[in-house]
Order: sequence, then structure tokens, then C-alpha cells
Amino acid sequence: MEAIDPAYGTTTLLLMAAGAVALLLFLIMKVRLHAFVSLVLVSAVTAVAVGFPLADIPDVLMFGFADTIGSVALLVAFGVMLGRLLEITGGAQVLADTLINRFGERRAPLALGAAALLFGFPIFFDAGLVVFLPIILTVARRFGGSLLLYALPAAGAFAAMHAIVPPHPGPVAASEVLGADIGLTLLVGLPVAVVAWYVGVLLVSRFLGSRVHVSLPDVVFGEARDAHGRGAGDRADGTGEERLGERPPSFGTVLGLLLIPLVLISFDTVLSTLVTAGAIEEGEDWVEFLGLLGFTPIALMITVIAAILVLGRPRAPMGRVGDIIDGALGPVCSIILITGAGGMFGGVLELSGIGTALSDSLSGLGMSLIVQAFVIATLLRVAQGSATVALTTASGLIAGAARAADLSDLKLTLLVVAVAAGATVLSHVNDSGFWLVSRFFGMDVKTTLRTWTVMETTLGLSAFLIALGLWAVV
Repeated sequence: MEAIDPAYGTTTLLLMAAGAVALLLFLIMKVRLHAFVSLVLVSAVTAVAVGFPLADIPDVLMFGFADTIGSVALLVAFGVMLGRLLEITGGAQVLADTLINRFGERRAPLALGAAALLFGFPIFFDAGLVVFLPIILTVARRFGGSLLLYALPAAGAFAAMHAIVPPHPGPVAASEVLGADIGLTLLVGLPVAVVAWYVGVLLVSRFLGSRVHVSLPDVVFGEARDAHGRGAGDRADGTGEERLGERPPSFGTVLGLLLIPLVLISFDTVLSTLVTAGAIEEGEDWVEFLGLLGFTPIALMITVIAAILVLGRPRAPMGRVGDIIDGALGPVCSIILITGAGGMFGGVLELSGIGTALSDSLSGLGMSLIVQAFVIATLLRVAQGSATVALTTASGLIAGAARAADLSDLKLTLLVVAVAAGATVLSHVNDSGFWLVSRFFGMDVKTTLRTWTVMETTLGLSAFLIALGLWAVV
């Protein structure tokens, strides 16, 4: 759908958006109304308030909801199937033990983050988080303490790679709009993302984890467990829940399974980048076939089938494996619905014209181009929630000024990083990713704002300050 022409001025629209966010927080945090109901209600009220024709409001509500849930439902469903098979066969424990043995207990968060940075190169944020979830929970269950100590470094690594580094769609789109070289954006963006992750995520997660305790959630893989891995239904001998099969899979088997989506998804993302750069001709049959295999839901489906054949079927009858998979789906229905409703709210704000009105009022800001890029992307991100919309819109707004300034290739790349940094900060209730993190890690809205929102902001600010420093010396 296309955004409507704004019915009100920029100030009025921004006040409406702020009022909608305040109402949503009030309903969830004070009234204790279920987040899914609150999001749908506030989305409908906001759609009426900003001036959508009443006959169009159902389509407006479905725009963001359908777009979000269409991808999230498949990713979460396949992800928890894979995660449950890894957990119940002991595969997640094997991988976690290997990481900890290599890095040491004190470096467990660093180990998780480093692995997530590697896997996050071709895999999108939400898909990577789903695949890594059982490993994060297993490590947190083993060592105890706040889940944030282990969850934020991994989740932040996926967020950093997704926001800044090609072949992810945001930086690729920004590079194309601004005329930056994609290869140079990769070479510059990768070290910037790693340094920004270390400063803005790993160090910050230590601070947050020591002050905010988040217990292991029981939403995804069943009941909560203590620091020794025991739950209320475990056997008296303390060995944890009964595993599928007597022996866990080998580290090589588990790593091989996790490499399947890494390799398949890289087909799609890397080939798309090469097509965009003109290195490969668009429309080639082999490119389209590999792109289909790399389509994230297809890649995860293939991985789940491989996990059934390698982990499940050798250890139990197919009926038992089916029951395990079926049992994993029930608890995540709430995650899927709430995330979809978060997309609905963001979609209403996007189509309301708030972004257009804000863009028009910001296009003439009298400040350094790289600062202007960051500020515009930040305000667009806060106003309507979608990082992709903020990134592409901000890039389009400054593209003319960038061309007129006749910038070097390196400075154009730094502009891409600045826009990506602005589109990362201040993830809050109008961002579907906010709800995905909140539900996966069992955090209420207040806790998610105190932790995830803060960490996303420090990540974005770190990346921007690095880009700003390089801008000043080149």
C-alpha cells in the first residue's frame, strides 16, 4: 500500500505518534492488558485518528500485520522445531560445551557473540536469533545469572551485522541509493560492525546483565530450569529431562546442521548482492534456483528435515519425533501473534504519512552531511519503527546532497554506515523486532526498554561515532 497524504502537519502527526506509543505503554504496563490485544487496539485507534478513510482501515491494519507475520511465523516455527530437536537430543549442550571449553567460562558471552557475528554475515537478524536461541539458553542454563549476559551479545551481534554489513538488504539498498561501492561498504562496514558490537553490545551487556536479572524463559522450549539445568519435571537423579537417545550427537554433526542454513541463505544474499553490483546477470536460471534454496524459510525447512533425519529418526520412531516437533509449536503462538501485531502498529505509522512529513521538514537541516544522515535516520526510526524504511528513506533524502558534494567512495560508504547506525538506535514498541526479542527472552515491556532498547542505541551510537571519526580524518 502507498502512504496517504498527511492529513495534519508534522507536529500534529508526531504528537499523535507519541500519544499512540504512550497509550500502548499504559495499556500494557499499567492496565496489564495482553500485548497482542493492546497492539491491535492502539493500531486501530491510531488509524482512525490520523485520518485514514474508515473503509480503508482494515487493509491498513492488515498491511503491517500480514507482511510481518508472513515471514516471522515461518521463521519462528521452523526455528523452534530445529531448536527443540537440538535441545532434546543434547546437540545444543554439545555445541555449548565445545564453545565454553574453547573460550573458557568467563568468556562464554564473547564466545556466543563471536559465533553470532560469523553466522550473522549471511543470515538475517530474526532467522539467526531463532537458530541460536537453544544455544543461548543452554549456556545461560549452565552458568546461571541473568540471561542478558548471554542473550544480548549474541542478539546484538546479529543486529550489528544485519544493520551495517552487506549482503544484508539495508546496507545494500543504502549503497545503491547513495551510489556507494558495495564491495567497499563491506570492507569498511565489517570492522565497524565488529568494533561497534564490542563497545556498544558486549561491554554494555555486562553492565546491564549485572543490574537487571532476567530468568530463563519457559515460553519456547518448555519449563524454566535452574542453573544446574534441572526443572520441576526432571528425574530425581538430577540428569535433566530425558533425552531422545542415549548418546548426544557429535559436535561435527551439530555444526554441520547449523552450517546448512548458513550456506543456503548465503546463496540468496550473496548472489543478490552480486546481481545488484552487476557482477552476475539477472534472471539466470541457476541464480534463481540457488536463490530459492537460500530463501530463508526454505533454507530453514531444509535444515529441519535434515535434523529430523540426522537427530530425530535414528533415536526414535517418526511418530515420537512428530510429537516433539508438534509440542514445540504451541508455546510460540503468542510470540508470532505479538510480533505480527507489532508490525501492524508500525505499518499504521508508516502509511499515515508521518515519515513523509518528517522527511520534508528535515531535508534542509544545516549541519554536516554525515550528522544529518544519522539524525534523519534516527528520527525516522523512532517515528515509524521500521529500520528498513528509515534507512532507505534517509538515504534517498541525502542522496542529492551527497551527489552535489562530489564525495569520495570512502565518504559515501561512511554515509551508509551513518544512516544504518541511525536506523538501529531506539528500537521500541513500534518495531516488530522489539517484540520478537521481548517474547523470546521472556521480558516484559519495561525490561525490554531498559535493556534491548538501550543496547540497540549504544550499538548505533558506537557505529556512528566510528564513522564520524573516520569522516574527520579522510
